Amino acid sequence: MLGYPIEHSRSPDLHRAAYRALGLTGWTYERIECRAGELAGIVDGLDEEYVGLSVTMPGKAQALAYATSVSDRARLVGSANTLVRGVDGWSADCTDVDGVAGALAAVGADFTGGGTAVVLGAGGTARPALAALAAAGADEVAIVVREEARARDARALAAALSLTARVVPFDAEAVRAPFAEATAVVSTVPAAAAAALVDAVVDPLRLVDAIYDPWPTPLAAHVTATGGTVAGGLVMLLNQAYRQVELFTGMAAPREAMAAALA
Repeated sequence: MLGYPIEHSRSPDLHRAAYRALGLTGWTYERIECRAGELAGIVDGLDEEYVGLSVTMPGKAQALAYATSVSDRARLVGSANTLVRGVDGWSADCTDVDGVAGALAAVGADFTGGGTAVVLGAGGTARPALAALAAAGADEVAIVVREEARARDARALAAALSLTARVVPFDAEAVRAPFAEATAVVSTVPAAAAAALVDAVVDPLRLVDAIYDPWPTPLAAHVTATGGTVAGGLVMLLNQAYRQVELFTGMAAPREAMAAALA
């Protein structure tokens, strides 16, 4: 695992549990601190024992640029959280999309026939969220940001995904109506930032919150208290790890064993 900071990550628990369940007794999963601009040098120095890398911030854009081959979805969202060693170099994918998709399923978000979503934030996590929402069948999205200029790249991605996007101010009053109309809400912003929107939650919501530490976030707690359904960052982490394990090992992910590692 490459990134910084990474000491809090639960990814090692998931991958090690998977390798044990698959009988891969010689496999390990390590944390390697990787700060901005360091990814290429670190990966160049890894010997052939390393078959795969999970990449977290701040290296996701550099992982995409470093790879010899790139999946369509990683190229589309502009980041890669997964590198897999191949004969001709490293291939990149973005299993963050799978993480959001799994969390949407966990809260029962049904976009059959279309539907509206709300995405809080427009940064690195918002882009895989948009891809997952489009794949689930959403056709409209409200992107909630403090400044409209921050949503430029997210709006461009939404257009590429055939999502009709509108920008909503990061304000409880402005967000109240989009929340009421939404099939699901995906929060990609820090817990303290999302807390400013709790007063906008009037009716039960289906919320995917990318945070898992601290948990629950104020927004997640309020949604639960008002009868809504919440999936947090650990659900996203678990679902993206399933696909990573499959890419690294070539074997089906032992989902029960991996989920148990988080219990």
